[in-house]
Amino acid sequence: MSISSRFAVGIHILTLIEVNKGGVSTSEFLAGSVNTNPAVIRKIMGMLKGAGLVNVRPGVAGAELAKDLSEITLLDVYKAVDVVKEDELFSIHEHPNPACLVGRNIQEAIVPLFSIAQNALEKALGSVTIEDVVKDIIEKEKLAIVEE
Repeated sequence: MSISSRFAVGIHILTLIEVNKGGVSTSEFLAGSVNTNPAVIRKIMGMLKGAGLVNVRPGVAGAELAKDLSEITLLDVYKAVDVVKEDELFSIHEHPNPACLVGRNIQEAIVPLFSIAQNALEKALGSVTIEDVVKDIIEKEKLAIVEE
């Protein structure tokens, strides 16, 4: 299992909107970069809009960031696109066998560990902004040009 690709696509959309801020970021334009269908982009854009991360006006092509890119964390994107429900990153199997030593104790043993892991992930995502991603992409592009 992996986290839904909506998370990566959401980051891609926000980053491209910033990089293309002088142009018009339509769902077709964004879909071309993501290499997906514009309908997928519109669905994720709706989620990002609902979270207050982008502004999209009906009848006007394009989108813009609703906040400064330094104020949008990867955790904001993660939560906006409903990657997982609150405190449910890790699923546990229900109804283990209570007649078994492991079955009777496994949930109490692993649930706290899962909670610690989810908190660590969310803390890490909360410390990285879209601005950090944009800067990294621009730096990588500069290095690629120098290497040519």
